[in-house]
Amino acid sequence: MRELVNTAQSEAWNGDEGRHWSDHHDRWNAVNEGFNTPLLAAAAIGAEDRVLDVGCGTGQTTRLAARAAARGSALGLDLSAPMLATARTLAEKEDLENITFEQGDAQVHPLPPAAFDTAVSRFGIMFFADPVAAFANIGRALRPGGRLAFVCMADPARCEWALVHGAVQARLPLPPQEPGPGGGPGMFSLSDPAVVREVLGAAGFGDVRLESVEALGAFGRDADDAADHLLGSGPGRHLVNALGPTGTADAAGQVRAAMSAVLAGHAGSGPVRLRTSAWLVTAARR
Repeated sequence: MRELVNTAQSEAWNGDEGRHWSDHHDRWNAVNEGFNTPLLAAAAIGAEDRVLDVGCGTGQTTRLAARAAARGSALGLDLSAPMLATARTLAEKEDLENITFEQGDAQVHPLPPAAFDTAVSRFGIMFFADPVAAFANIGRALRPGGRLAFVCMADPARCEWALVHGAVQARLPLPPQEPGPGGGPGMFSLSDPAVVREVLGAAGFGDVRLESVEALGAFGRDADDAADHLLGSGPGRHLVNALGPTGTADAAGQVRAAMSAVLAGHAGSGPVRLRTSAWLVTAARR
């Protein structure tokens, strides 16, 4: 990875968060795969297209793009070495020869100019420290008129996982939290359509369109299974750390119990399924 400006995100995705997503890629894909069909339909990938997948993670969307661009190619770009290692292994198992992966920060990664027909992303573009710089860099890598299609989180009030996280917090004896800096990278950084249009316009994109899309994701076989899984995610570890000097094992037990209790209301007699509301965004390089 030659250049980097998004240091905090790199540390997370090359540390515990990246390893957790890599080790449990099948489960995280089950959470998000309901967005694959609308994303690929919006991208309208042609058989000879050259596709860039930004924030590709373990590469499910890159592999789908490579199959759609059967006589073209697909490049997956991500900060996370653990996730890219898994992406390469999965692509090899599927015998995909028109697919490559690179580790890099999309804000500054030296992508070849006008080398791609289409850029896509499934929840991989909300974490830029400088989103205008990132999208401008992506835009330069697209041919004139090249297509951009991505899925990003919408209003957290319409995301059941965010509501579950809030309900879990309410059950825990958390110490008072210092307010964090606003406007930084995070899963809801592009939840406001006005921000999306402003960022993409400043980055050199036109014909910006947003469509509301929703999908149910499977988070676990039951409430306990889902709680065990989510305890290893970034938000879960944050709650454990926020409990302070109660001891790691005790804190983890408290968070797991609270998660299981809240998730039980979403399980019924089967798997825990939570609805995610997102924006499907399309634009074209000017």
